[in-house]
Amino acid sequence: MIIGLPKEIKDNEFRVGLTPAGVQTLHDHGHRVLVESGAGEGSGISNEEYRQASGTIVTTADEVWAQAEMVVKVKEPVGPEYERMREGQILFTYLHLAPDPQLTGAMLEREVTGVAYETITSESGHLPLLTPMSEVAGRMAVQVGAHYLTKPEGGRGVLMGGVPGVLPAKVAIVGGGVVGINSIKMAVGLGAHVVALDRNLERLRYLDDIFGAKIRTLISNPYTVKEAIANADLVIGAVLVPGASAPRLVTRDMLKTMHRGAVIVDVAVDQGGCIETTRPTTHSNPTFYVDEVLHYCVANMPGAVPRTSTFALTNATLPFALKLANRPFREAITADHHLKNGVNTYRGKLTYQAVAESQGLSWSSIDELI
Repeated sequence: MIIGLPKEIKDNEFRVGLTPAGVQTLHDHGHRVLVESGAGEGSGISNEEYRQASGTIVTTADEVWAQAEMVVKVKEPVGPEYERMREGQILFTYLHLAPDPQLTGAMLEREVTGVAYETITSESGHLPLLTPMSEVAGRMAVQVGAHYLTKPEGGRGVLMGGVPGVLPAKVAIVGGGVVGINSIKMAVGLGAHVVALDRNLERLRYLDDIFGAKIRTLISNPYTVKEAIANADLVIGAVLVPGASAPRLVTRDMLKTMHRGAVIVDVAVDQGGCIETTRPTTHSNPTFYVDEVLHYCVANMPGAVPRTSTFALTNATLPFALKLANRPFREAITADHHLKNGVNTYRGKLTYQAVAESQGLSWSSIDELI
């Protein structure tokens, strides 16, 4: 198979879809990998490293997309990439289609086979390709929050851990999954006062077992969410419904109970956000205010630490890329139902129910189409 590795063009996105080790592994299995010149520079990977890993360097993104049978990316297509997609081509990347009708329409019109990292599952019921970036984003969320809480950055001027005789920052983390637990680790490590919310009581028991008296846990409902963010210095949105738009759990009215200069970091922005006032931002223009509360809603947070993120992502995605490359598509997804769960579009049809429900569209089971 000819596999394409284009340079990411989303605002300040410095990750790349494969490391040299990933390219070498695909080559060793008999595949040809076309690497757009400079694709890895943002992650500190040179063209020469890809050449040494048996990659073929090509000059332009157009060449990569025109020749590749499967394109491996990090983020969803944007701008000119819409026109580069072609019928029957496999696109293997984060898609986050639920809150993006425009991209969904483009992929259906171009009849691209979209396999989304974020909906591939594992035997344990987890999302193994989403996990590494959720780990990065969860840890980053606290770093970012601490940064923007400083007065020069527009925040309230609060130190996360306080000092002897002065209370630490109050941090509310809405969602106790991968993003949530990684945010908790960082916030606890900085000495903050942490309240964690989740609707799953077993998950709260798990968090309590791990962190004990270092955190407070609350079952998530409108009353407790409002209670938890009252007087909060930092609120982290860490909610995920696989493949679907995130529920809006924090309303605008609730912001009035937060401190002036408090910070919201909505990691769920990729799926539309779990804060009512969320709108996607970029690394070049990351924040805005609503009711004197600073919002950070960057839709590709791990792109800010691309070296770490690229290597972590390839560790997770490569086994599935190999499965897609080593067999015809129908055989590959028939042999692995977890990989099949990643198929969001196929031959002009929407094949993921949660995306269809989020946009009010019809959908077809992939089993009916193959």
